[in-house]
Amino acid sequence: MTELRAVLFDLGNVVVEWEPLRLYRQRFDDLDEAKRFVSEICTLAWHTEHDRGVPMDENAAPLIAEYPQHEGHIRAWRTEWLEMFHGYVPGVPGLIAALEEARVPLFGLSNLPAEKADETFDAFPMIRVLRDVVVSGVEKVVKPDPAIYQIALERMDMAPEHVLFIDDRADNTTAARALGFRTHDFDGAEGLARKLQESGLL
Repeated sequence: MTELRAVLFDLGNVVVEWEPLRLYRQRFDDLDEAKRFVSEICTLAWHTEHDRGVPMDENAAPLIAEYPQHEGHIRAWRTEWLEMFHGYVPGVPGLIAALEEARVPLFGLSNLPAEKADETFDAFPMIRVLRDVVVSGVEKVVKPDPAIYQIALERMDMAPEHVLFIDDRADNTTAARALGFRTHDFDGAEGLARKLQESGLL
């Protein structure tokens, strides 16, 4: 099997725990009301437009016009962005540190709003251990579009068969495999550690 030479990490729910409901549980008295808000108003489909490069204020405007009573909650998606994060995914920073110590080139590929990238990286310095992070909002294309994987390959200057891509979403790893990447469907640090050892990276 072709030797692996680099690791490409998704960020959300692989390196850092991200859950919009965490923010809205703080803003609503009732948990069910908070769940309805993120499933019916500020949805992941709506948020994907931020990941695609649409400015967050611009994307909020039509939603505020439709739900003026929720203006503060809608704007909080941008202004209280970091409240959606729980911290690092347990065990993953240690694996990143071990890979870095082993001098394995490490990179990131994340669906993330361009205007929130630096704020997120500053809040979680382990991300800055990665040599480069491809941010969908900057590139204006989101996973699993093959174009963003090609951008990552160009930035890494690597052939896909030499890269292990780690993501928690099967649609994203499926798209990567179709392009020749080796992949791992992330379900926790323990499984990832096994994969890295089996692959000869650790």
